[in-house]
Amino acid sequence: MERYFICLSYNGANYCGWQNQPNGVSVQQKIEESLRILLRTPVPVTGAGRTDAGVHARMMVAHFDCPGSATPMVGDLVELTGKLNRILPPDISIHQIIRVSPGAHARFDAVSRTYQYYISFRKDPFDYPFHYRLNRPLDFDRMNEAAAILSEYADFTSFSKLHTSVKNNLCRIIRAEWTQTGDVRVFTVTADRFLRNMVRAIVGTLLDVGRGKVSIQGFRDIIESKDRSKAGISVPGNALFLTDIKYPPSVLFVEHTGIEPVTFRLPV
Repeated sequence: MERYFICLSYNGANYCGWQNQPNGVSVQQKIEESLRILLRTPVPVTGAGRTDAGVHARMMVAHFDCPGSATPMVGDLVELTGKLNRILPPDISIHQIIRVSPGAHARFDAVSRTYQYYISFRKDPFDYPFHYRLNRPLDFDRMNEAAAILSEYADFTSFSKLHTSVKNNLCRIIRAEWTQTGDVRVFTVTADRFLRNMVRAIVGTLLDVGRGKVSIQGFRDIIESKDRSKAGISVPGNALFLTDIKYPPSVLFVEHTGIEPVTFRLPV
């Protein structure tokens, strides 16, 4: 068995999320169906995480194992990438397939993940599918002050979807800040892991800070309460993107002499 990482992007508008679900079509399902056609055998695929329904990924990483009987059909990985892209729908794009170490795991070996959420204040017929449009101004200085507090905490139960199967709600947030690009405000958050619905709940609560509904101390109180009902709403998923995933050098099949985490970049 040889293990491979697939680096891909997708528009999540037409999917119930990354992970297979009994009541909808998932991105994982489409990838597995396409690999089964090409390799002529069922090929389970494991993703680096599970994005919610409607959430997009500029960079997702998944792994699959190639059975010995299918190894000759893998052949040239560039060719396999091209064949997958021809089979897959236009809203899913494979950028790269690389061989990795046999024990490399797309989910458990990830060092960090980065999400970005986009907010705009003007009506734009081209941006609306990917931005959350608001009408009233926000205090982004206060929102950044609150966002900086996130790195001081580890338990994010207040921002987690209820009744999930995860064993704990501990995460290490490395970066959380709002920036401006033209007329668009972008919230970027990087952590070692994320809980289900976590980013959307954090953004919704930060919006309450920006509106003056929640104070900085109130934001701390929400985190420390470990009570989802105390936090803000979960903002819509259409404006949320998974944008980066980093891995340790040990995942690479060919020896890597660097010490910095490996990032699989999109082609320019």
